[in-house]
Amino acid sequence: MVKKRFGPLFCGKLLVMTDEKAGIAELIERCHARGPIEWDAMNRMRAGGATISCTVEGTTMSMKARIGSFPVSFGAASRDIGGQALEGVEVHGNEVITSWAGIAGAGVGVAACLPQAPGVIRSEYPSEDDLTVGGARVNRVRIVSPKYEKITIGIDDTDTKQEGATWVLALKCAENCRIPGVEYLNMRLVQLNPEVPKKTTNCVSSAINFAVRPDAAGPLLEYVRSFVEERTFSEDTGIAFFRGIRLREGSEAEKRVKTDIMTIEEAESAAADLGITYIDSTGRKGRIGALGAVLWANKGIEAAGLYGEHH
Repeated sequence: MVKKRFGPLFCGKLLVMTDEKAGIAELIERCHARGPIEWDAMNRMRAGGATISCTVEGTTMSMKARIGSFPVSFGAASRDIGGQALEGVEVHGNEVITSWAGIAGAGVGVAACLPQAPGVIRSEYPSEDDLTVGGARVNRVRIVSPKYEKITIGIDDTDTKQEGATWVLALKCAENCRIPGVEYLNMRLVQLNPEVPKKTTNCVSSAINFAVRPDAAGPLLEYVRSFVEERTFSEDTGIAFFRGIRLREGSEAEKRVKTDIMTIEEAESAAADLGITYIDSTGRKGRIGALGAVLWANKGIEAAGLYGEHH
């Protein structure tokens, strides 16, 4: 109905993951072009509301937000430059409701564009006026979408000095996943301490991020374990996962995996303390790198560098 009223627009994805224990959500939004995504990110940060942070990679925005409802402030110049805000995030069973406000052209974005994203269940408009977009008016909409969780998986030690590459196996695992209710988000290579004595060459582990409907978590973890262990060249493969959005920041292990030589026992202790779980069933040596992959999986380009290298 939205598409029929406004014509097809440009939102290619709106996916909402929630971590209710931490009180936060992560929204993944993809547009046809980078310009609108950058403009939306800056405006949402300026307006405040539920928004914590926004990052842009290409035409995709990752946005962290607080669960709950919060006042927004477009500023005194809002009617001249427009404005856009996430006012709140609510969780109702297996659905998530995000509440949006937009002024001027930004109102078109929230009232006509976002509701057309694939997977949106329905959109609720407070009044008929909110269905009139463009110009200097304010528009509001509540968008109902499926509830997803975030699962981060770390993999290490699947190769030998003669054959294999962990990043290749991890990427194949992610791209071949066809489980209903699972969305592959991204994969990252994580540079660990290159001075460790027992390694293949570079001492690099791999991390995969997924958005997962709650009932698909078990099948996803079993799929990853089976896929990796059936194809590994090593007898010491490590596989670890974290279920949630907010992993505790500033742990000692976060630095040590890049700068020190950790023991397997130290890695296992740190993982238990941070809520990270191992699901591998072969040897244990790869558990150190798998922990490092989970710890650095959502830190952008810093994951790929030596500790403190990127500023």
